[in-house]
Amino acid sequence: MTNAATTSTPETGMSGSMTALFALAGGVVVGNLYWAQPLLDTIGESLRVAPGRTGLIITMAQVGYALGVFFIVPLGDALQRRRLIPAVMAVSMLGLIATAFAPSYGLLIAAILIVGLSSVTGQLLTPLAGDLAGPEHRGRTIAIVASGVMFGVLVSRSIGGFIADLGGWRSVFVLAAALNLVMALVLARAIPLLTTRAHVGYGALLRSVLAEVRGSARLRIFMILGACTMAVFTTFWTGLTFLLSAPPYGFSVSSIGLVSLVGVFGALAAQYVGRLYDRGWAVATIGAGLAVTFGAMVCTAFSGGSLVMVLVTVAVSSVGIQAVFVLVQTSVMAINPEARSRLNTAIIVGNFIGGAIGSTLAALVWDTGGWPLLAGTAAALSLLGLIVWAVQRRRTLSGTPA
Repeated sequence: MTNAATTSTPETGMSGSMTALFALAGGVVVGNLYWAQPLLDTIGESLRVAPGRTGLIITMAQVGYALGVFFIVPLGDALQRRRLIPAVMAVSMLGLIATAFAPSYGLLIAAILIVGLSSVTGQLLTPLAGDLAGPEHRGRTIAIVASGVMFGVLVSRSIGGFIADLGGWRSVFVLAAALNLVMALVLARAIPLLTTRAHVGYGALLRSVLAEVRGSARLRIFMILGACTMAVFTTFWTGLTFLLSAPPYGFSVSSIGLVSLVGVFGALAAQYVGRLYDRGWAVATIGAGLAVTFGAMVCTAFSGGSLVMVLVTVAVSSVGIQAVFVLVQTSVMAINPEARSRLNTAIIVGNFIGGAIGSTLAALVWDTGGWPLLAGTAAALSLLGLIVWAVQRRRTLSGTPA
């Protein structure tokens, strides 16, 4: 492994244009994971695959992403990111091209795994933004970059079907590959060279992720809060797809995707909650975000699946959920500035575990009790996070020893 680069020099920093570029690039790359979501039926028909098997496409993208977060993101603490990030994006581009021209389902699955593995640029850019930003603006800067990642999730999930209607499903991945190439070239010029750090072996780097988790009670509590919130997010959004595709709504995939755009409220709010971190209000605001999310889920559980109430819940809960995500992620990376990428790995892996639990619960409770039970389950998960926050607020999250 070559020498690393992670510590910013005094003359480097995060301008407004650099922050916007990082947010845009993170959104473009995370979209790689979600372009296929509204296209599963179309892809299945094209490749003559049974509908039940096409769900593996999304599963493999998520599995690849989880592997990339654990095995690639820690390298942000050990390699020059001006070279690492464009190289990882180049792999994404190749994987997307392979997906676009895959002649068989098996090759498409392999290509999607590569796409997922390499679509971690957003999780490399976020700690880099923390390194480059001044301490007085660090929360706001990280929040804007993180909100760009959420925009990418919402937009790719919403418009993938429309692009496929115009040029076929393969055109979606060609477009995504072109966007990744452009972003890689721009970032290769825009990311500054940073001062180098002593050589760290790759195995030691990965082991140090686990060491950070073992050695920090604050990190472990933040991981629980992030996992609970991600479980709420995936439970609610998975259930929302079930609700809107079934009678009496019967929405098309494209229409369901448009509903997800209401979640833009959360991504917009995330840009401002970072300022609360900069003012020292992060822990209190995390609690407020969990409380807002809990209240929204309770209300929608008793709404009888009213479309108006569902849309209100999407808007309100997205604000609470994104506030928690952004402030948890920002707070975690402040625990050890020398290990921001590894800390980010820990929190994102925790989120992934929470997301897997949430999507599994959604499928189980929907068959048992429909929307009321599903929304109630999401409310229970948010309440669990709120209880953990309340118990640990002063003992651990404030930095006071437990």
